[in-house]
Amino acid sequence: MAKNDTASINRRADIISAAIEVFAELGYYRTTTMQVAKRAGISQPYIFRFFATKEELLLAALEASWRRIADAFRQVVATASPDRLERELIAAYEEIMTARRSETLLQMQAQTMRDEPIRTAMQSGYRDVRGIVLEAFRVRGLPDPEERAKLFLARGMLCNVSMALDLPELMEG
Repeated sequence: MAKNDTASINRRADIISAAIEVFAELGYYRTTTMQVAKRAGISQPYIFRFFATKEELLLAALEASWRRIADAFRQVVATASPDRLERELIAAYEEIMTARRSETLLQMQAQTMRDEPIRTAMQSGYRDVRGIVLEAFRVRGLPDPEERAKLFLARGMLCNVSMALDLPELMEG
């Protein structure tokens, strides 16, 4: 890969990271590309070298956040024994929530947005993660894998709400 290609890829990733932070703090509709540019330490027009619209930037941010979860889950699935699978998936998700809090908050916001491309991105992300978990439960021979996968995702959603609202008691018991 050429030096300029690597720099371009890195700059794109920097912009996405800045966008995730700003979108999570201010919300998508209140965020401007100028605010994202300032957070990324670049000029606003430079964002448009990579993303034609703010929505395109949001979609890239959502894709990055879903990819991080899917990659972490695939890594667990590749190594975990059947009796540790669910616990290790939970641990992987907790690590993401701790290290990448803004990504979780961004996904939570995006769940409520009615714009079709955003809904499609969220549906795709959930389907991918559900598929990884469901297939892992099936392959490991865990009982009632469909119900178990549904409950796993539901608990993940409750974890998100608990974290976002700073209500750890939601996770007690």
